[in-house]
Amino acid sequence: MNIKSLLLGSAAALVAVSGARAADAVVVAEPEPAEYVRICDVYGAGYFYIPGTETCLRIGGYVRYDIAAGDAGSFDGANHVPDRMGNGTNSTWKKNARFTLKTWTGQETELGTLKTYTETRISYGNSGGDYTAGGTNWQARDKGLTLNFAWIQLGGLRVGKDESAFDTFIGYAGNVINDTLIPYGGLGTNVVQYYFEAGNGFTAVASLEEGATDGSGDTSIDSYVPNVVGGVKYKQTWGAITGVGAYDSNYEEWAGKVRLDVNAAQNLTLFIMGGYGTDKNTVTGRNFFKQWGGNWAIWAGGTYKINEKTSFNAQISFDQHKNFAVAANIAYEIVPGVKVTSEIDYLNVGSKDTYNWTGATKKANIGGIVRFQRSF
Repeated sequence: MNIKSLLLGSAAALVAVSGARAADAVVVAEPEPAEYVRICDVYGAGYFYIPGTETCLRIGGYVRYDIAAGDAGSFDGANHVPDRMGNGTNSTWKKNARFTLKTWTGQETELGTLKTYTETRISYGNSGGDYTAGGTNWQARDKGLTLNFAWIQLGGLRVGKDESAFDTFIGYAGNVINDTLIPYGGLGTNVVQYYFEAGNGFTAVASLEEGATDGSGDTSIDSYVPNVVGGVKYKQTWGAITGVGAYDSNYEEWAGKVRLDVNAAQNLTLFIMGGYGTDKNTVTGRNFFKQWGGNWAIWAGGTYKINEKTSFNAQISFDQHKNFAVAANIAYEIVPGVKVTSEIDYLNVGSKDTYNWTGATKKANIGGIVRFQRSF
């Protein structure tokens, strides 16, 4: 009995001690469930939900390096200006490095899709423009930070910094690097726009615009009257027909463009675009929208996809002042996201065009550019 009592007492003591130690043990809290990034495929590839919100975000951009050489003003080539010693000319290479950051957001609301887009560029390279005091304008340097796009769009209403609907709605002049050897529009501006989706391939735009926002002077509006742009497009599987018209309130001038895009074959797309504008009230014959020489101008070109990685792009252009330009390139995708483009450009300056857009001083100008670009 004594042994049995001893054993029972020992067991009770052990249970008591164990219970006491269990009471003293640290209780580890359950970890909070982690909210992992969710893919958002509503607006296309690359979007993800911002944690804790229903807003989809995409981040992208590119790193670019250009190497160019050629006649002054004819393209992105070297500037022929006096060198720093003042006893020669700098007529060799021109280079430019650029980092561009882009963001897109999208979210569904009771008033339609809410979207934003931004694009910021940082560049380093040879400065462009005319000769400056000291002859250093050709030297490589930081060229500053620029905000090229920053707009908000709710449903069809868009406000912010964009490029003019005179250009974006009808499209740029082909897939060449230097598509503005004969310029076709005003580009950067603050806007208040509305886009209409009529169905069956019909779309339209109405845009109130400020004009140039890059400090280029009298192309920005100088009164309460905005520049006005309107356009209509009909698009089908074969291609598209587009027309835009614009009113420059500074000069009280009108301009318009019409364009035909054709998917001529599975690997061939072609376009032709014509522009016409008035120039009675301007000194140079140009306003924010009608940048070409004379009343009319024509641009034509296309893209031929040689294979999955290689394409050939070309453009020709001509205006009433007898400016004539040709640009052609081969673009090759080395690996996904990395492309090398080699382009040659030619500009013949019309004798009537005293205020040629490029600043070229020679009658015939030729040069080339090689572009390396990593897009992400």
